Amino acid sequence: MTDIALVINKMIEYYQNDPKRINHFLKVYSFCKAIGYGEELDERTQYTVELSGVVHDIGIKISEEKYGSSAGKYQEQEGPALADKLLRQLNVENEIIERVCFLVGHHHTYNAVDGIDYQILIEADFLVNAYEDNLSKAAILNIKNKIFKTKTGTNILKQLYGV
Repeated sequence: MTDIALVINKMIEYYQNDPKRINHFLKVYSFCKAIGYGEELDERTQYTVELSGVVHDIGIKISEEKYGSSAGKYQEQEGPALADKLLRQLNVENEIIERVCFLVGHHHTYNAVDGIDYQILIEADFLVNAYEDNLSKAAILNIKNKIFKTKTGTNILKQLYGV
């Protein structure tokens, strides 16, 4: 398996001079890793969820250029092709690329979660976005009740935000 550090470095290069985006994906990656270990994922699923955490927002840059917006629908539309290109350059296995691209293309769609990797990515992204977007406790509690399903992600949410 391709070392995730290589993917991280490529993403830092991609988002050079944009510390907000770089810090965001690093935090999401870290939560993906922690939740995955807490949920005792198999090695392949853990690797997939960690990769998805690193590249999940790869579509933002082009979305802002093309549409003047970083809205989730544009990220989901533009991100998979960019993730595919990056991961192929780094010789990531095809089956894993396909799953990561699916996750990138759906990480703002919450009503069709089809696997633990998908669930973890959504939870990790919310853990970071709740802080970065300065969400109220009421909003965080609502997200907890509607979105969070893993024991580990829910525990982290409680510890971070007291909900």
